[in-house]
Amino acid sequence: MILCNIKDAGRYSALSPLMAKAIEWLKSYNPADFAEGKIDLGDGVVVKCQSPALLPREKSRLEVHKRFIDIQVPLKGVEVMGWAPVDTLRHPLVDYDEVKDVAFYGDTSTSLLHVNPGQMAVFFPEDGHAPNIGIGNHRKLVVKIPV
Repeated sequence: MILCNIKDAGRYSALSPLMAKAIEWLKSYNPADFAEGKIDLGDGVVVKCQSPALLPREKSRLEVHKRFIDIQVPLKGVEVMGWAPVDTLRHPLVDYDEVKDVAFYGDTSTSLLHVNPGQMAVFFPEDGHAPNIGIGNHRKLVVKIPV
């Protein structure tokens, strides 16, 4: 898991060419251009532009992906995100769906991140994460990078 300012994220471009593509796109993105939907950056990298309702922590669920890295970017207000290592998760709620590349767990997050606009949280397949914790609605980007 990585939490950093987008403007400083260039150092993580060395992780893979697809990570570099996503980071460069995020650095150039103007939040005023937000429109719900998907943006295909090519090579399997997709940006989901979302306006989810935020949930209380006790209603959040940890999710796990095996085939994608998630970069989560709040655009409107602070988003709290839970985190726990996948190898510690013991309470599956929804078994892994290979088509959707997601499983959900009822375990409690071991850490909470407060991610501000201008920052990004990167979750790898070994990172269980519970996004969208808070009150109200907000806007965010989720960049899906194939591993």
